Amino acid sequence: MNEGTLSLHLRNDLSELATLSENLEEFATSLGLSKRTLFQLNLVIDELVTNIINYAYRDDAEHRITVIVRFEKGSLVMRVEDDGIPFNPILSEAPDCSCPVERRVVGKLGIHLARQFADDLVYERCGNSNVLTITKHLREERLAEGPHKSRSN
Repeated sequence: MNEGTLSLHLRNDLSELATLSENLEEFATSLGLSKRTLFQLNLVIDELVTNIINYAYRDDAEHRITVIVRFEKGSLVMRVEDDGIPFNPILSEAPDCSCPVERRVVGKLGIHLARQFADDLVYERCGNSNVLTITKHLREERLAEGPHKSRSN
């Protein structure tokens, strides 16, 4: 599996989610990531970007959301950056998934999924930007080749 980087600049528009998904799939395929890892990656980033689009801005102006996904040294490192209102999602309480669906509070699913997926989450406020970095260590069994096959170059 080769190292690589995907870098996207998205507008704060829900129509951009299709572009995000297509690019993530191409990137994951180029790396030979398993369908399961691609699904998890796509779900987490889709939820986080959706939350940014829906809640991070107090105006109707166009804003840019930057998504960078790197594969390096056996780990996926995802960075999501926006210029929305300051918000540290790591401090957000986890949603109560034990109560019936009809009584659940809407929201907080994106960071909940990120916590479940990630081995490490780091939030920073850099100037006027929220920056969330999510790291997922991939084990050999998560790769498309399977746990017992190796790729020779």
